[in-house]
Amino acid sequence: MTARSIQVDGAPRAIGPYSQGQLIELPGLGRLVYTAGQVGLDPARGELVAAGIREQTQRVFDNLAAVLAGAGCDFGDVVKTTVFLADMQDFQAMNEVYARHFQGAPPARTTVAAAGLPKGARVEIEVVAFKRA
Repeated sequence: MTARSIQVDGAPRAIGPYSQGQLIELPGLGRLVYTAGQVGLDPARGELVAAGIREQTQRVFDNLAAVLAGAGCDFGDVVKTTVFLADMQDFQAMNEVYARHFQGAPPARTTVAAAGLPKGARVEIEVVAFKRA
């Protein structure tokens, strides 16, 4: 088993002492990927996209796609997600955007309300992915 940090240009740089994700190679089995939570930061500007939950959720998925691609994975490999919402009133709107990114059987998911998210974000999502060898 080997592990390495994932750092890609298509997602925002970490705003603290962490990496965008971790890739764990499991010889003969495949690869396991854990992403850091992503908020709706535009990687080019380092600022949140428009304040709307739909726009932020879409940017989160763009960021997650970049991190997953850096590990040779995509949303079809995602087995678990955790969604953090600043306001549970945003659940339905977030869910509409979320659903567009998972075709077929969606991954397991936990959604929780958070008292505060980085940079004042409305949504943060992290994923776990597994890609067979």
